[in-house]
Amino acid sequence: MKRLAFILLITVATVMTAGADAVASFTTNYHDFGTVKEERGSVSHEFEFTNTGDTPLLIVNAVASCGCTRPQFDTKPIKPGKTGKIKVTYSTVGRPGAFSKTVRVQTNAKGNTKTVVLLIEGTVTPKSQR
Repeated sequence: MKRLAFILLITVATVMTAGADAVASFTTNYHDFGTVKEERGSVSHEFEFTNTGDTPLLIVNAVASCGCTRPQFDTKPIKPGKTGKIKVTYSTVGRPGAFSKTVRVQTNAKGNTKTVVLLIEGTVTPKSQR
C-alpha cells in the first residue's frame, strides 16, 4: 500500500511539473553601436532578459560568431520573474569598417526558446594617420 501511494505521489508531481519551463524573454536581441572610433579599444552592450517561465532559467552557454566578440554571463539560475544580463563586448582594434556579429545563447528552456541569437552591429572609423 505504501508503495502504491509513493508511485501515485511521483506520478502526480510529474504531471504537475510537466508543463513548467524556463523562458528567456529578451527586451531586445539587437544593438547598433553606431559609429565608434578604433582607438576606443572595445565597445560593450548588456542585453537584459527576464525569466517569464515557471522554473529557474540557466544560461548554459553563449558563443560568439568570432574571436573579436566576447559574451559574459552569470551561471547562477535566474528564478521565475527575475532578470539577468548578458554583456557582449566587441574589440574595435584593427577592425575598421562595418561589423555585424552574433552571439548564440543556449539556455535550459525547451522548444524554440532554447537558443536565442543576439546581434550587434556598427561601424568602426580607422585610427588617424599621422
